[in-house]
Amino acid sequence: GKKACTGQKVRPGGGGRGRVWGTRAVSLWVWLCLCGTFISCVQPGTSALSSQSCPATQPSMLNVHLLPHTHDDVGWLKTVDQYFYGVRNDIQHAGVQYILDSVVPALLADPTRRFVYVEVAFFAQWWHQQTPQMQKAVRELVDQGRLEFANGGWCMNDEAASHYNAIIDQLSLGLRFLQGTFGSCGRPRAAWHIDPFGHSREQASLFAQMGFDGYFFGRLDYQDKKNRESKREMEQIWRASTSLEPPTADLFTSILPNGYNPPLGLCWDVLCSDNPVVDDPGSPEYNAKQLVSYFLETAATQAKHYRTNHIVMTMGSDFHYENANLWFKNMDKLIRLVNAQQQNGSRVHVLYSTPSCYLGALNKANLTWSLKQDDFFPYADGPHQFWTGYFTSRPALKRYERLSNNFLQVCNQLEVLAGPAAMAGPYGSGDSSLLREAMAVAQHHDAVSGTSKQHVADDYAWQLARGWKSCQVVVSNALAGLGRTKMDFTFCHGLNISVCPLSEGAASFRTILYNPLGRRVSWPVRLPVNGTAYTVRDPGGQPVPSQVLRGDQGAAPRELLFMASAPALGFSVYTVTSVTSRVPSSRASEPLLVKQPQQIQNEHLRVLFDPATGLLSEIQNLDSGISLPVRQAFYWYNASVGNDQNAQASGAYIFRPNRSEPFPVSPRGRTPLVQEVYQNFSAWCSQVVRLRPGQRHVELEWTLGPLPIEDGWGKEVISRFDTLLESNLLFYTDSNGREILERRYDHRSSWNLNQTEPVAGNYYPVNSRIYIKDKQAQLTVLTDRSQGGSSLREGSLELMVHRRLLYDDGRGVGEPLLEPGTNKEGLVVRGRHLVLVTPPQSAASAHRLLAQQEFMAPQLLLALRGGTPYHPRFSALKRELPPQIHLLTLAQWGPDTVLLRLEHQFEAGECANMSLPITLNLQDLFTFNITALKETTLGADQAKAKMSRLQWRERSSARGPLSGPPPLDPLTVTLQPMEIRTFLATVQQLPSRPGRPG
Repeated sequence: GKKACTGQKVRPGGGGRGRVWGTRAVSLWVWLCLCGTFISCVQPGTSALSSQSCPATQPSMLNVHLLPHTHDDVGWLKTVDQYFYGVRNDIQHAGVQYILDSVVPALLADPTRRFVYVEVAFFAQWWHQQTPQMQKAVRELVDQGRLEFANGGWCMNDEAASHYNAIIDQLSLGLRFLQGTFGSCGRPRAAWHIDPFGHSREQASLFAQMGFDGYFFGRLDYQDKKNRESKREMEQIWRASTSLEPPTADLFTSILPNGYNPPLGLCWDVLCSDNPVVDDPGSPEYNAKQLVSYFLETAATQAKHYRTNHIVMTMGSDFHYENANLWFKNMDKLIRLVNAQQQNGSRVHVLYSTPSCYLGALNKANLTWSLKQDDFFPYADGPHQFWTGYFTSRPALKRYERLSNNFLQVCNQLEVLAGPAAMAGPYGSGDSSLLREAMAVAQHHDAVSGTSKQHVADDYAWQLARGWKSCQVVVSNALAGLGRTKMDFTFCHGLNISVCPLSEGAASFRTILYNPLGRRVSWPVRLPVNGTAYTVRDPGGQPVPSQVLRGDQGAAPRELLFMASAPALGFSVYTVTSVTSRVPSSRASEPLLVKQPQQIQNEHLRVLFDPATGLLSEIQNLDSGISLPVRQAFYWYNASVGNDQNAQASGAYIFRPNRSEPFPVSPRGRTPLVQEVYQNFSAWCSQVVRLRPGQRHVELEWTLGPLPIEDGWGKEVISRFDTLLESNLLFYTDSNGREILERRYDHRSSWNLNQTEPVAGNYYPVNSRIYIKDKQAQLTVLTDRSQGGSSLREGSLELMVHRRLLYDDGRGVGEPLLEPGTNKEGLVVRGRHLVLVTPPQSAASAHRLLAQQEFMAPQLLLALRGGTPYHPRFSALKRELPPQIHLLTLAQWGPDTVLLRLEHQFEAGECANMSLPITLNLQDLFTFNITALKETTLGADQAKAKMSRLQWRERSSARGPLSGPPPLDPLTVTLQPMEIRTFLATVQQLPSRPGRPG
């Protein structure tokens, strides 16, 4: 089976069976169509729950809910299209189109059968290829609750490396398709994350806010599972927020008994080798009696770990049901044979079911449930087998995904602000859909996680690049319309490596900075140039201080640096003109500055360096008077290839260093420039320590690679910060970029940990920030992508930044994490860490606002030709948003409808002022007019007022359900800490949408 030792016997290869249109299936389907007698859907969990929506159970028996399902990865060993069409079966036999082709007639053949489907990316592709007759038949199955969608996202997203913004977007994309295609009958009631490798608290919170009744998953730490089984706590209430009032973020959570596979020996797919049910007593292959006895024993054993007389069995696995007849024919026999034993005194009842029907049955039991408030990281499936390497795997793809989300939000906003002119204008036709779908696919738990084969990772990047291309047209058209000009826009995608042909070759050009945040930002613009001096003028024509520095990457010998600002939800245009002749591109004539500064300083910070080593040694916060000794350097763990204790090797999923102490990467020379210190650690590791005017943080820009492997060791490189903070082995990480969780070295709050890997077993996902603190000071490090991080000793903090490995870790991907990079010699990665030293009581406001600014960074464009913009500065907001409020989503939803999400970005009690409730007046806020406002759930697929969730009772609580949402005041919106409110706004289309000068 996939990525774990499931015990299933799976044979490779095997031919697909195509469609299975038996006589019984055709006749039933025709009869249903002719008679038109279809039952309208009744949502499980409502007071109308009945046999029309869920099969009958037996109150005095053990009810075994069989959940027929398929798990279809949106890329892993094959690309998305290879999986859908069944291409490259030499890699893995899988063809999703054949699964759906086979399942539908199998369901039509017998009205008792049910099926669970999840990945809307595949289903939507299949749906658009079907005839109207087939679509009608599928709608009937959905209306009857026999084809149930779980999760409803475009994919089943990763929970460690995905940012909450991208999670919400990908779920909303799938939910919108289901709502538009099937109405309320297609709305999922159960979250189904059976394969992600650990589970985050924020993910549960988002699911709860989208209206789900419960949450199912299959992977949890092997020690945690054993403990839960013994205590019968395989099901409980997950309180997924410390800020949102219960039960807003409460979610009933069920841990599946066997991952997501069927019980051992009961796998009846074309990919399995288990014997079918032979119920003819006259056959020498007769095994029905033996299978029934085995099933009853298996059910009784499983029931010992659960608290009600209902249990589930997941009947399916990876890409199962290409020939659905195999599965259903054997399950039909199993159900008949087991239930027949009731005449002999058996108290077991087996039935086809779905996740929502199972939840409804549990809810009827009216029990009280234990409460969980932390998360399910890190995940280990055995001793020495911690799935913490993927927190960092494929760091370049992780950064590209983060940048792509940034650009998608810009594209979404400009589609709204410029109106139809953004879709079709002087630069052609484009829209945001390609990038939106590519970003949704990129959230898959084998995509942003970095756990796919190399050619699949390349395909994820290609899909993102194709989406960028379409959105670049939108952005160009929108800026031309809003600026009332025709400029030849250029996107310089190589700025990360100091490459931009336009700025390098032009004597004069314009720089356009678009700001997607709801408040004004200042942003450093750094462009590769060939000249020695330039004038820079702001939108009003006034000169802006600038500086030409010696370049350190790319072909251009120099870089132009200046600070630009852009208004809230708007842009500014700066003009750059060379005032000197070009200089030779060769760097041989450039004198090296060898004097090493022992400190760099601006008005807020002083950064000190060790004169002997050149390493960072101290950060002084001049505003608060804090001086914190900080030693930062790079180290690498040598990846284990397995040893006498355990054969487990380090790989794309698994992090397992060969020893607990990493090897240092020793400094070997440096070149200072202005407020920058260049540090060379080795031929493959360098860093720039940078301090800009006005900054309250230190920027560390690191460049790593190709990591050397000639010595036969895979390498896992970390950046480590050592301080004198009395952290008590506590550290703090974000959950998908939102709420903060406290971590403790070698500790799990739910069970007594038997630690087998003191390094890997203490690593956690860091999506945006990690920090340590004591009573006097806090050290916070912000990341520019998802990474693994930890604190392994008092006052120390580390982040893994790059990995290059020589062995596969045995979890199914079948190749080592050995990325070739552009030169085929190994991947080179450049990234940034932002470091803050602050008093603990003021740290939250500093790192939250900075993290949001980095995540929603301004978009930079250049233009060579064209007239002066009529509006060299533009803002779509008539007043800035308060710092507590973030404009999470502004996207076109319909011709006159806009999707608007506003969030309070501070936790309750986190900051004295920022954590208070805040009210925003939407009247006359934007440059477009809002004429009507409808509040929806977080997924935007149902009205908030109509949301009805199952109510669950936790132990030691008499709290009743919350009252309904307050009536919506069309003029004002109040946000509580960590609250996200989602609206569909009807807007008045303004003919020209000229906006206003910023």
